[in-house]
Amino acid sequence: MTRVFSVVVVLTLGGTAVAAQQAPTPAPRLASGKPDLNGVWRVPYVPDMTKNGRDQKGAAELPYTPAGLAEWKAYDASNGDYTGSCLPFGLTRAVNSPFPIQFLQSDSTFAFLFETNTWFHTVPIDGRPLPRDPDPTWFGTSVGRWNGDTLVVETAGFNGYTKLDTIGHPHTDALHLVQTFRRTDVDHIAYTVTVDDREMYTRPWTNERTFTRMDGPLIEYSCMENNKDLREGHIKMWTLPAPKQKKP
Repeated sequence: MTRVFSVVVVLTLGGTAVAAQQAPTPAPRLASGKPDLNGVWRVPYVPDMTKNGRDQKGAAELPYTPAGLAEWKAYDASNGDYTGSCLPFGLTRAVNSPFPIQFLQSDSTFAFLFETNTWFHTVPIDGRPLPRDPDPTWFGTSVGRWNGDTLVVETAGFNGYTKLDTIGHPHTDALHLVQTFRRTDVDHIAYTVTVDDREMYTRPWTNERTFTRMDGPLIEYSCMENNKDLREGHIKMWTLPAPKQKKP
């Protein structure tokens, strides 16, 4: 598979420079006519979701609730971050990681294959609603629908044990995510993720970035294979938090 780049060719005709720019190759489509998101994609590393993944500039303060700000200030990875124990990153932190992701798409299903820890996450994209009371999981429960040429994936039902990103922005089990995927040309997907968790943030907020098509398959990734920091006691083993008290 050959990657296609935009090329600028400068021609000199009678002393006049003429720039001709090759147009990007249009995004492919499935037989159904829907945009084809299949492929292996290089994703930008986004350790801090206050910064957009395209340039990692423009840090912004998140709209914390008092509880969210207290949770953010109290976070200390040295006390035993769950990823150091090779537990699932959670959906946003897995997409934020600097390792490729493969998308598998049919007319009915969209799947994430993460190189990170060889995880996967499947999404029905037939327009069904989110289940009313999904079982809480590390990656949540997702459903998808098409909005024109944009795939919209909604996710809820998180267990609340994960962080949004590497530096520890918080969320609860009330987190609701909306991700969008729009293939702008053969080599790029425009991606956004909107975080809505009214216990931690006063309003929804969005991070955006661009995925780039890459050659080659995913490779095997095993977190525990060489996890000397955990085995040799350099970091603390993560333990399950105490259950939160239900509000009356």
